[in-house]
Amino acid sequence: MKFLPVAPAALAFLAAVLATPAAIPQQPPASAPAAAAMPRPAETAPHTAAGPKPPEVAARQYILVDLTSQQVLAERGADVPAEPASLTKLMTAYLVFNALREGKLALDQRLPVSERAWRERGAAGPGPTPANPARPGKAARGAGKAPAPAPAQRKPAGRKPAVPAPSSASLMFIDPTMKPTVEELLHGLIVQSGNDAAVALAEGVAGSVESFVAAMNRQADTWGLKNTRYKNVTGLTEAGHHSSARDVAFIAGRIIAEHPRLHAIYAVKSYTYNGITQPNRNRLLARDPTVDGMKTGRTDAAGWCLVATAVRDTGAPSGSKRRLVSVVLGAASDDARAAESAKLLDWGFSHWEAVRLFEPSQVLATVPVWKGRAGEARLGVAGALLVSVPRGDGPKLQSTLTRTDPLIAPLAAGQAVGTVKVTLGGTAVTSVPLVAVQEVPLAGWFGRMWDSVRLRWH
Repeated sequence: MKFLPVAPAALAFLAAVLATPAAIPQQPPASAPAAAAMPRPAETAPHTAAGPKPPEVAARQYILVDLTSQQVLAERGADVPAEPASLTKLMTAYLVFNALREGKLALDQRLPVSERAWRERGAAGPGPTPANPARPGKAARGAGKAPAPAPAQRKPAGRKPAVPAPSSASLMFIDPTMKPTVEELLHGLIVQSGNDAAVALAEGVAGSVESFVAAMNRQADTWGLKNTRYKNVTGLTEAGHHSSARDVAFIAGRIIAEHPRLHAIYAVKSYTYNGITQPNRNRLLARDPTVDGMKTGRTDAAGWCLVATAVRDTGAPSGSKRRLVSVVLGAASDDARAAESAKLLDWGFSHWEAVRLFEPSQVLATVPVWKGRAGEARLGVAGALLVSVPRGDGPKLQSTLTRTDPLIAPLAAGQAVGTVKVTLGGTAVTSVPLVAVQEVPLAGWFGRMWDSVRLRWH
């Protein structure tokens, strides 16, 4: 096994290294990970890159992830189960986004507002009213606009439900006389953090809140989020409802990777529905033009929470960009969660850089293959390989490639046949599968027989 500095000139030498490496078990075909999503917690051990000391963060738990390289740059208590408050709505939104992608819903489709959704107004005790939907004790933006009629004045004909008590919960202020579109409800869910919008969407997708919560937990299980369990779609405090900073960061990464167009809603700074204008509670949207999301949360038990994500130029001639996501749980105030998140993002961008080692399907080596129609196989990585390193340490990176020996056809394009390991100063940075760049079909019977004889002396 040989260590090689990562540089263009080194690629030619990699072919020579690959000719006689130690054998490893051949693996089944592998697919490239999504460019903007963290590796699954169940598949990849959480890895904090060795590097500069992170800043002091005034929060119970936090994590900072470079989604471009899929590396954790800093963390504290990132796997401790905690109340996620309205960060729960990231999973709520993800499942709605999936329903849109699968054609089960349409953005212009109108959904009914059930009495259950309306009763979210009374879910958390005294607080704002439709005429004053801002945080308790503060005037709403858009004051002076005609407020929505009180629920008792807008109830459907023939129904006399009791008017729910005022609530301190976040609300879109919908009621059973309304039929908002899915797009309106998504803005209510994401920008206004409306619990009533979350219930209406859950019922629209799954028929009931309970069925939707079951789908949330199935998705968490599929992803291997061992520290996440949902009891509701809103994030209100409930026994057994919890997540972790790492799991929340993973969900945020999946939304960005799989639903980039809908992710743009998280950057909307305010939204008006039924004459009520409410600001996005993510203060960083107004303070930092590179921030384009993502979600706030707050309950007495959870404290003040924020998922923030930003994209900034790397400064490379190619004009490439980096995306970081931070998760801060249990800060002391609205201002604190914004300040601590900004501190993490600024530190990650200023103290770390992303180094692009290899391009997608770039041929790293051409090696002998047995029993194939071709005598050689071209090997590389399935997707672009980027790693995050302390700023200025890029030239110190080294890579090692190992592969199956002997390599025997048939080989499918993208099939894993080894590993590419990247280290910095002897410390592992990342490893990805080494794959066949092109298919190598099986040879005819004579070629297979001939190579079988030759392999006896290999």
